[in-house]
Amino acid sequence: MLKKILLIVLIVLIGIQFIRPAKNEHSGSFPNAVTAKYPIPASVNSILKRACYDCHSNNTVYPWYNHVQPVYWLLDNHIRNGKRHFNFDDFTTQPAWKQYHKLDEVAEQVKKNNMPLESYTWIHKDAILTDAEKQEIYAWVNTAKTAMEAQYPKDSLVRPKK
Repeated sequence: MLKKILLIVLIVLIGIQFIRPAKNEHSGSFPNAVTAKYPIPASVNSILKRACYDCHSNNTVYPWYNHVQPVYWLLDNHIRNGKRHFNFDDFTTQPAWKQYHKLDEVAEQVKKNNMPLESYTWIHKDAILTDAEKQEIYAWVNTAKTAMEAQYPKDSLVRPKK
């Protein structure tokens, strides 16, 4: 009986290797990216690419272990969740108030050490942010928010009441 169960498990594990969601790999430019409207200093952009973009952009750099199911499904779920909460490449498709709020969330999540996720930094040690890198992110967020405040009326940067 145990041999039958192990054989079934093995067949299922082999079978699921062929069920794969589409990868989050898109080439080209992204006209709605945050960088299209709010310039990011090269040093901050480097930090964001290293620590944020795998889950919060339209172009993920996949690790070697993504070829194994069900690991790929778990990665895909993290990426979809990350992009749903914040996507650097679709940033300007949101209303101004939401963009402004999302910038606040970036700073808040970094400050609370909620981002990058601990599960991500277990394997991606280079994604762990230093205090200096966090300060660079805060400075960029403040610069982008100041640019928005100069561009939009103050009431358009506040979530509308329902």
